[in-house]
Amino acid sequence: MKLKIALQKQGKLADGSTELLRKCGIKFSNGHGKLRTEAADFPLEIFFLRDDDIPDYVADGVADIGIVGQNVLKENPKPIDIIEHLGFGRCRLSLAVPKTFEYTTIEDFRGKRVATSYPKILAEFFASNSITADIHPISGSVEIAPSIGLADAVCDLVSSGSTLFSNGLREVATVMDSEAVLISRRDIGAATKDILNKLLFRIRSVNASSRNKYILLNAPVAAVKEITKILPGMKSPTVMPLAEEGWVSMHSVIGEQDFWEVVTELKAAGAEGILVLSIDQMIG
Repeated sequence: MKLKIALQKQGKLADGSTELLRKCGIKFSNGHGKLRTEAADFPLEIFFLRDDDIPDYVADGVADIGIVGQNVLKENPKPIDIIEHLGFGRCRLSLAVPKTFEYTTIEDFRGKRVATSYPKILAEFFASNSITADIHPISGSVEIAPSIGLADAVCDLVSSGSTLFSNGLREVATVMDSEAVLISRRDIGAATKDILNKLLFRIRSVNASSRNKYILLNAPVAAVKEITKILPGMKSPTVMPLAEEGWVSMHSVIGEQDFWEVVTELKAAGAEGILVLSIDQMIG
């Protein structure tokens, strides 16, 4: 019995998907244009597909699970379940206009021609804002549409915004935010579900580690109580005596988003020799 997973063979999520599995300790080969492979050390069969095909493969039961962007699911809904948000591949579907376009509000798109690869999402967005526009579906190279006279504006995926800028466009409104998600078919069997749960355990451990840092520091004994308030950790900091009397070493885990604020507070409370390390996996 193997769990079957569908991954993007190339594109925005391809590298992130394979990197996640490898961080989970799963070894496999995806070189030389392979469209199917099996893991060497985990009951996993991997399909490498076009991103638009992944929801279909999962919904039809060819694959048990898949990794895909939320934007793909919303544009082409299928009877599948989202079982985990994966935290990579973050981007946004945005409206962008030429630099010469006089934009003030979303109302400025009324009656305009907008090119996009996501006509369904954009139509719903305009409808929710009571705007009627001419949506022009296009499969690729959306950014070039205004410069060749095909459209007045575009709606496309944006990460850094550099592609828009290089094509003389500026982002003016966000239609939706997106990231990679793990999806599952709804009729997954008990044996396969057991393998899926083991994979989810690894994925959640990897993602928890990426959101946290391991911190070690030296502190005077008199400052332990104050530092403990700053460093609650998973339960409480580990405190060990140093060879120098009156000093201890304290170990804990802090959230990456709080890192600089916490370090500033620690130094103010008397901490010295602060060492911060990355975590490979974090088991709750």
